Amino acid sequence: MAEKQRLLLLPGLLCDAALWQFQSEALADIAEVTVADFTRSDSIAAMAEDALAAAPDRFALAGLSMGGYVALEIMRRAPDRVTHLALLDTSARPDTPELTERRKALIELASHGKFKGVTPRLLPLLLHKAHQFPPLSDIVIEMAARIGQPAFIRQETAIMGRQDSRPFLKDIKVPTLVLVGEDDQLTPVHLHEELADGIKGSEFQIIARSGHLTPLEQPDMVNRALFDWLTA
Repeated sequence: MAEKQRLLLLPGLLCDAALWQFQSEALADIAEVTVADFTRSDSIAAMAEDALAAAPDRFALAGLSMGGYVALEIMRRAPDRVTHLALLDTSARPDTPELTERRKALIELASHGKFKGVTPRLLPLLLHKAHQFPPLSDIVIEMAARIGQPAFIRQETAIMGRQDSRPFLKDIKVPTLVLVGEDDQLTPVHLHEELADGIKGSEFQIIARSGHLTPLEQPDMVNRALFDWLTA
């Protein structure tokens, strides 16, 4: 039997290992899967160091949204440790001033005891209209509740301070998958076209009937894409 890949999965804002539950199960025959914990640090650089400290010497790397920002930081810091890279529903760009102001407002609310995680009114930004119901909506809301207010503030702070990764895309030399939900409202398709164009030889996939959380919304399609990426 071939030796299993070491696969490090990086969750997004207000997400934990439940985001990757279907992939962890589906890829178990070919990969030893670890999911990073991003609840302790308040910068993308520190999150990258947290992930690297817990990772094996060599590993495949996949990140969604905030996890994608961390994945790009890992590629800057330790490119020789990464065998494969997958960027899902994310962006190479820094925060816009408008998004930063919105995050500051959310942090202000959360700091005054008004943190409610992901409420039903926010689900349209995260899930395709066909998926904004239990059990997927419950998974998303429960993840946010587990992450909690203090870690939410740290994560938003980290996201606001991320750097522009576009100049570094040309330096990525490992097999790379860029994947996005067709109806992703937070990081739309054109941002992934930019990623794919910047990373020479990367594979680009659009997942139909999916919003921002592709691993939960279309697990079979994402599982197949990650399987092919790991075994190519």
